[in-house]
Amino acid sequence: MTEFEDDITQSLAALRNGGIILYPTDTIWGVGCDATDEQAVKRIYALKQRSEAKSLVILMADVKDLVRYLAHPPPDIEQTLRTFTRPTTVIYEGALHLAPSVVNQDGSIAIRIVQDEFCRHLIKRLRKPLVSTSANLSGEPSPAVFSEVSEAIRQGVDYTVKYRQQDATPAQPSRIVRIGKDGALEIIRN
Repeated sequence: MTEFEDDITQSLAALRNGGIILYPTDTIWGVGCDATDEQAVKRIYALKQRSEAKSLVILMADVKDLVRYLAHPPPDIEQTLRTFTRPTTVIYEGALHLAPSVVNQDGSIAIRIVQDEFCRHLIKRLRKPLVSTSANLSGEPSPAVFSEVSEAIRQGVDYTVKYRQQDATPAQPSRIVRIGKDGALEIIRN
């Protein structure tokens, strides 16, 4: 049994009931929900006081999951992702089977394949991708550690993961890249 088994169980109960959670990711603390549940996604936008015109990041546990949620995953994506040395969110074209409000207006979607053990366990057991957006109100700084998460966010979620709350190692948001049709990598946020 993992040290975070109770957190996984509680998170799954919340997520499967349309809830939102506050949880540690492979980068900063995030607010998340089932990425296929439109009502849950709308709750995240409301909690963060964020415009729905700004799309959200989706977390997946395995590269093979891209096939289910992208119309045309790049054929060499697994090799490309292996070259990344830090958490990197990739913007892909042609999102499928996700809540409409997580998809950008141009049909693109931002997805990160997580290496973090907690996130991987949670996503694999949920069997669906997870929304991940920084645990802050829109316009405020992203929290580098759990203690920086505002009370408004803490009170607005259905479950807060206990695992890694005491970790004081400052974290940073992921790098964001777009892979062009020619395979070229465009860095959006380094």
